[in-house]
Amino acid sequence: MDLIQELESLEREARDTVPAVGDADELEALRVRLLGRKEGRLTAILRQLAQLPNAEKPLIGAAANRTKDVVSELLEARAAELERAAGGGAGGIDLTLPGRGAWRGARHPVTLVIDEIVRVFRSLGFTVARGPEAETDWYNFVALNTPLDHPAADAADTFYLSPGVLLRSHTSPVQIRTMQAHRPPIHVVIPGMVYRRDPFDASHAPGFEQIEGLSVDEGITFVDLKSTLAEFARRLFGPEARVRFRPSFFPFTEPSAEVDVSCFLCGARGCSACKGTGWMEIMGAGMVDPAVFENVGYDPERYTGWAFGMGPGRIALLRYGIPDIRLLYESDVRFLEQFA
Repeated sequence: MDLIQELESLEREARDTVPAVGDADELEALRVRLLGRKEGRLTAILRQLAQLPNAEKPLIGAAANRTKDVVSELLEARAAELERAAGGGAGGIDLTLPGRGAWRGARHPVTLVIDEIVRVFRSLGFTVARGPEAETDWYNFVALNTPLDHPAADAADTFYLSPGVLLRSHTSPVQIRTMQAHRPPIHVVIPGMVYRRDPFDASHAPGFEQIEGLSVDEGITFVDLKSTLAEFARRLFGPEARVRFRPSFFPFTEPSAEVDVSCFLCGARGCSACKGTGWMEIMGAGMVDPAVFENVGYDPERYTGWAFGMGPGRIALLRYGIPDIRLLYESDVRFLEQFA
């Protein structure tokens, strides 16, 4: 039998045997027998090419390639048929599997809190102001009555990009930029990302959202600060919410206070979230220091104002009972879809 006849015999065998194969393992064994590189029939035929006259080699080579293509197509077609059969006869789809539900998009819990806080202050007559996240040390520290030898300005606590340039550690620089750009009265709320060299653990993150507020005009007093924040608490946490002020210190406000709100989870009765006190700390606040007004060209004898700063992430943790702040940054859809 010459090589052309052997190739024809190989093709006939493939046409007879491939359609009758019953499973994938049997089909693979047949492929190895027909086209295998070591012991396959086609390989044995091609080894004989070296013994042929040069004039016959192109003819036999072309016939061998055609036979290989035919046999390969037969094997691939049968493999597809077996796959469809294994999938229940529905194009390879296993109809016995439960359907996959589409993930419902959701707004991030911190975004929900920020939007609600901004909405409350808009209703109180405030506008939204924003500024750059990369700041100079003058805007971030000096203009806010914080000397550069203050611990907060140390490279151990602040991300410096180059000498004198840093990632802002609070949104307070926007207060300075707003006062430089506008004359009083000013009533702004300032949301944005801030960055600090904090460890990434259950209660700290090196980058987080912050919201600040600033109100400047003639005749503004601490009473305005207390009444505004009390109304804010009632609108955000409910009509029964109460606020209290504890003395504190911030370089850019004087007097300064820590602001607590009655626990909105237990109704101020005492729970694990408020550590049994009935109060939750939500922000720092105070009257703008006259030195800050001087740095922006305001007359501190004429104008007064107050400011506050809060972390909406902390409020989100408390409101939604989230035990670990790192969950807010992992983009786990199983976590986020709970807020859809």
